[in-house]
Amino acid sequence: MSVRRVALVSPYALSVFGGVQEQVLAMSRVLCARGRDVLIVAPDSRDEAIYDTPATVHRFGPRWSIPTNGSRAPLTLSPMAAKRANAAVRAFSPDVVHVHEPFAPLLAWSILRHHAHPAIGTFHRSGPGPALRYTRPLLAHLATGLDDAVSVSAVAATTLRDACGLEGEVLYNGFETDRFVATPRQRASEPVLLFVGRLEERKGVAFAIEAVREHNARGTGPWQLIIAGEGPERRRLEALAAQDDKIIFVGRIDDETKRAWLRRVDALIAPSTRGESFGLVLLEGMASETLVVASDIEGYRDAASGHATLFTPASSLSLEEAIARALGSQSDAKLSAARHYAEQWSMTSLMDAYDERYEIAQRQFRATR
Repeated sequence: MSVRRVALVSPYALSVFGGVQEQVLAMSRVLCARGRDVLIVAPDSRDEAIYDTPATVHRFGPRWSIPTNGSRAPLTLSPMAAKRANAAVRAFSPDVVHVHEPFAPLLAWSILRHHAHPAIGTFHRSGPGPALRYTRPLLAHLATGLDDAVSVSAVAATTLRDACGLEGEVLYNGFETDRFVATPRQRASEPVLLFVGRLEERKGVAFAIEAVREHNARGTGPWQLIIAGEGPERRRLEALAAQDDKIIFVGRIDDETKRAWLRRVDALIAPSTRGESFGLVLLEGMASETLVVASDIEGYRDAASGHATLFTPASSLSLEEAIARALGSQSDAKLSAARHYAEQWSMTSLMDAYDERYEIAQRQFRATR
């Protein structure tokens, strides 16, 4: 085993819930379980939380909330933080540096420019935008600091190629599937639905609220909607819910609480309207033996592969009909088939693939020295 020390770099603060941050933490747990020494580098020097990982965690710079790709990213824009992150990685002396979303400013840029160790980049973003369009020369320069590149979906691979001409093999995101059935399964007397994610416009939560309220107004058996997450849309969404006691906002939740909710609800609702490179949250619902209802967008359609009930994006009526259809056709056989399908995306299998990519990065790095 030539790779014994791995530095994982997240441009996004671990103190804010997000898919990239979850991937970094899960990867660190699997790598540590395999006997590797792991360093995690992330923004937010004020974050003193203890995370569920045996890895060493270093955090640098102030955290900023920056609009990007229809969302807000918890980044640092401090050049000093980037220098300190690079110094921490060099002091750790890794066999490979694994940078997630390498082009996201600013934490990893010094690491990429110095390119002192074999480096692999995982690209998550899907969809074009002015930030990519107007920075192509900079991105092409940063890309020279990578020895290998991976994209989490075909859409993300296209975005990467269009942004800087870099080709990245597709390795879909993974997750620790066994954790999602560790909590005892519970069900309420009436259907309970769950949304989990950041409360921003592109996530489509407003359509879930409208669908539940419209259904309940018909008096055909009430649904309850649990909304887990924080974000700039919360006040507007609370106003839209109009203090309806069937719509409950529980705020931001940690990963353990999310897994517990997924075992308690009847269906996971994923109503995003755009900007999802790959629907890992759908697979988490399936792994939890929970129904999944998702908008028919490319990232979600690819992830679902026939195991979720899809609906027309940005349509509360279509969402309501899809929820009713999913609840009405629920069976143990369907839930079991969906769980079996989701297990193909285990973090263990993903890290097997990354072990091979780490070796490729090492060979490429040595060949250019």
